[in-house]
Amino acid sequence: MKNNKLYIFTLLKSSFEDFKRNKIRTILTSLGILIGVLSVVLLIALGVGLKNYISGTFESLGTNIVVVLPGKILGSNGSFRGGAQAVSPTEFDERDISALKKIKLSEYVVPIYQKSVTAKSIDKSEDSTIYLTSADYFPLRNYKTISGVLFTNSDTQKGAKKAVIGPKIAEKLFPNADASIGQTIEISDQRYKVVGVLESKGGGFGGPDFDSAIYIPYKSGIAFNPKKNFIGMYLKAGNSDTVAELKKEAEIIMDKRYKEDDYSIIEQTEILKAVTQIFSVLNTVLIAIGSISLLVGGVGIMNIMYASVTERTKEIGIRRAIGATRNDILFQFMAESVILSLFGGVMGLVLSGLIVLAVRSFFPASLNLLSVIIAISVSTFIGVFFGVFPARKAAKLSPIEAIRYE
Repeated sequence: MKNNKLYIFTLLKSSFEDFKRNKIRTILTSLGILIGVLSVVLLIALGVGLKNYISGTFESLGTNIVVVLPGKILGSNGSFRGGAQAVSPTEFDERDISALKKIKLSEYVVPIYQKSVTAKSIDKSEDSTIYLTSADYFPLRNYKTISGVLFTNSDTQKGAKKAVIGPKIAEKLFPNADASIGQTIEISDQRYKVVGVLESKGGGFGGPDFDSAIYIPYKSGIAFNPKKNFIGMYLKAGNSDTVAELKKEAEIIMDKRYKEDDYSIIEQTEILKAVTQIFSVLNTVLIAIGSISLLVGGVGIMNIMYASVTERTKEIGIRRAIGATRNDILFQFMAESVILSLFGGVMGLVLSGLIVLAVRSFFPASLNLLSVIIAISVSTFIGVFFGVFPARKAAKLSPIEAIRYE
């Protein structure tokens, strides 16, 4: 056992001595692996962060929710489907709202209509999305104000010209959230009084920006929605145990007016699952692309090791002449290759960790055990795989021919 330890120590010492003699070459050789590991680990971390972000956003926007949408949105496998069935001309109206409100299991039934608009204050204008809905939308989505109040169901029935806005657009159109209360915003020649500013719910990153949205009573938005229809309806169950039953009762009611492919009734957890599937596939593709740099790094190590064999041919011959076996030479070059790969892998892992820590303040990226295992395992594998070829070449050199090599 002692001899084995001494042998390994000698291999490592010899490898590091060679690295010291060729510092620039050592760094450049490991750089390819470093970049590859950095790419793969960061993509995994960002993928985990994206899932965390989506899950957190869905939870912050309410739970036990069932959504009614036009068209057949999800396929039998739970993923989003395309084609004509997914895009339906179906339009919901107040008859549907009235019918769904008869379901005793539902705490809220909320209509929704949205449109991209430009909102103007006295001296500023900003692009936004306007949501025509009822006052029940706010408790359904767990919305609270940081300034002012929410409009009420009475405001909805009266068609009051009131608006509740997100914190981001409040700061863009006015000095701050508090200063926006009581002010007027103009949207397509319609004027609305700002009565409340909502707390931040985030959004963006390719999805809806909830903090830049404007909410008005749906009966005061006829100018934006002359047909008085809705693009969707939200139902909220009292608890998680009744969500499935609520969905079934809603389907019975909707079947009385619409065909099966004209609408979808989806639990919020199903939407989250479908969105997560999409990002999982996308993340896998990105990781595969990032892995190409690992392959390039491995080829770089192989080329450098072949060059090293050529440079050290005399040294190999002398070592063979004084008793070193073929296995000794093989293990020496294999050790150098593995160390170079591991060095690049560990440095890539360290840099990934630092980057993740830097972005965590605004995005929930996260390193996990899988990414660490992948980084170390792939680095070791590359060192062994791409190091074995030049190592075998070195081991097969004849001592006499090697010493004579010029």
